[in-house]
Amino acid sequence: MKLNFDLKKIERYDLVILLMAVALTCFGVVMVYSASSVMATKKFHDGFYFLKRQGIYALMGFAVMVVAMRIDYRQWREYAVPILLGCLLLLLLVFIPGIGGAAKGASRWIRFPGFNFQPSELAKIALIMYMAYSLDKKQEKVKFFSTGFAPYMVLLAVLLAILLKQHDLGAALTMGGVAIIMLFAAGTRPRYILGMVVLALPFLYFLVMNVDYRRRRILAYLNPWEDPTNTGFQIIQSWLAFGNGGVIGQGLGEGKQKMFYLPEAHTDFILSVVGEELGLIGVIVIAAMFLMLVLRGVRVALMSEDPFGRFLAFGIVTLLGIQAFVNMGVVTGLLPTKGLALPFISYGGSSLIVTLFAVGILLNVSTRMKGTP
Repeated sequence: MKLNFDLKKIERYDLVILLMAVALTCFGVVMVYSASSVMATKKFHDGFYFLKRQGIYALMGFAVMVVAMRIDYRQWREYAVPILLGCLLLLLLVFIPGIGGAAKGASRWIRFPGFNFQPSELAKIALIMYMAYSLDKKQEKVKFFSTGFAPYMVLLAVLLAILLKQHDLGAALTMGGVAIIMLFAAGTRPRYILGMVVLALPFLYFLVMNVDYRRRRILAYLNPWEDPTNTGFQIIQSWLAFGNGGVIGQGLGEGKQKMFYLPEAHTDFILSVVGEELGLIGVIVIAAMFLMLVLRGVRVALMSEDPFGRFLAFGIVTLLGIQAFVNMGVVTGLLPTKGLALPFISYGGSSLIVTLFAVGILLNVSTRMKGTP
């Protein structure tokens, strides 16, 4: 794989996407410290524990992003299949004792010294790469059920089965949503997609209502006040955080809900801390930055000079958009509670590094849009 270090191309990158990714990541490092310092002091006797780790993850992510920016995105077409197969292997490794790591009943990580890697994060990008490669090859064949729909559903079923075995319904739904939207954008007949969704609904109902903690999350979503000290506790504390913040917020670092009231304050519910400390204005700014990034990403996809780049860019921006939208919906109570990180901002090495890697690919696609010199 060749790296392109032509400095003259720096002006051809979509600088809005680059700026949004860097700004959101740096903001995330600050908010991780604000949300975690009290808990880190009690648990690790070091208030900077999560700050130092997230800072390292951010530096690693920026390095990976810069490398991905310099790799001609068309080269990923050659490695799409091996990367996907490698990710399938990594997803299976989490079940091997001594290699895989578990937390809160879920087996999602591969243990490394001082670092746990979550293969499902990379698998999302691998699926996007493979689908971009395959959809580019099939072109008009994507309109036929046997060649343009069924094979992807088989692949998706395998991936989702592994993720569900890991008790990672959030990643499974995200991956399924990205795949379906990519197929629709590629020209798959809507009746195939609609039929698949209808067939999947009973299965999804079974997955949710026959698993105790998932069922309790749905019931808490419908009426959190019925059990305010247990299943409804997290979303109620999130609402309190937003309520305390008001329009302008309590001030950076001045939030109270992060002090052992709001669970997962530095991970899944970090936007609640933003709402309390920076208020409605801060939340609107963050939402606007994500919207700007997504819109610029869609522009890159629409203006890409070849189908592979178009599908690749569209898949990446769809993934970022879905994850941001779902996380914001969860913390505001518009969607049922689901463990899904807010891209760039939530604490976590795997998510941040892979997200910045994906942005690097998107930026490289932006250098080859129609009309660029």
